[in-house]
Amino acid sequence: MMFDTIPLVDLADAFDGDPARRLRVAREVGKACATAGFFLIGNHGVPAALVADQYDWAQRFFDLPAAEKRAISLVGSTAGRGYEAIGEQQLDENSAPDLKESFYCGIEHPADHPYALAGLNAYGPNRYPAGLPGFAAQMDRYIAAQTALGTTLMRLLALSLDLDERYFDPMLDNPMITLRLLRYPPHPANARPDQFGAGAHTDWGAITVLAQDDLGGLEVMNPAGRWIPATPMPGTFVVNLGDMIPRWTNGRYRSNPHRVVNRDAGRERYSVPFFFGPSYHSRVECLPTCRVAGAEPLYPPCSAGEHLAEMYRKTYGIAA
Repeated sequence: MMFDTIPLVDLADAFDGDPARRLRVAREVGKACATAGFFLIGNHGVPAALVADQYDWAQRFFDLPAAEKRAISLVGSTAGRGYEAIGEQQLDENSAPDLKESFYCGIEHPADHPYALAGLNAYGPNRYPAGLPGFAAQMDRYIAAQTALGTTLMRLLALSLDLDERYFDPMLDNPMITLRLLRYPPHPANARPDQFGAGAHTDWGAITVLAQDDLGGLEVMNPAGRWIPATPMPGTFVVNLGDMIPRWTNGRYRSNPHRVVNRDAGRERYSVPFFFGPSYHSRVECLPTCRVAGAEPLYPPCSAGEHLAEMYRKTYGIAA
């Protein structure tokens, strides 16, 4: 289905006790999911001060000396946590390495947690910089707020698909969560034509909730192959669907390619994506309300962990 703008959904009634009001919001979410696979959300309940603090701490982290950041490189992490330097990720295999640096963290799991011992990439200890006291506590506060919002969004997805509102709740008992801080330098004047801040890609999991600064640069591809800007709006997040959702919905909801270019020649661009998905062993298969009579589902069933493992192999050449 064609789209030329990224819709805005007001979530105020999603927190209302009236089921009819929540259903109306869910229908708006469903419409956006069936077209762009992206939508902005307002009145989402996450305090503006918490978001502002998150940007502040992101800038303080990226301002650390390079050696201090590299000391917590995610390359040395069994759980994909830590720092990633510019050029170390290439989201589009047909483009140059990405022009961004990033930091990954998540819910803290001790090294002897059963999932961590099994080598599951979504679970394990974080790697925090030694020179930023208070940084870990801020990440925990932000993760807690976004986890609550992610749960609300999954309930809206369930309602939009004519499922019980809490259909996904049992799959969120130990969710796979990644919080990422991103800094994009100004796009070089002599950059190659195939060089981007983040190359064209789809996200891997269930939903992503993105805080972006006022520079813009996020673009979503529509079915005609045109790149549609996800223009920043104060007080909103961008929500997009990851590749698990088409598996669940039999292609009814979209996980569309997107990319980032920092087109401002004089400023760095910051963003904070929060990746939220079901627990590692949750089953991802065609939902009962998305089946087509007499036809096999478009995607084979798998676990959420199996799906992510395949994505890690494609992007990094490693297993999750």
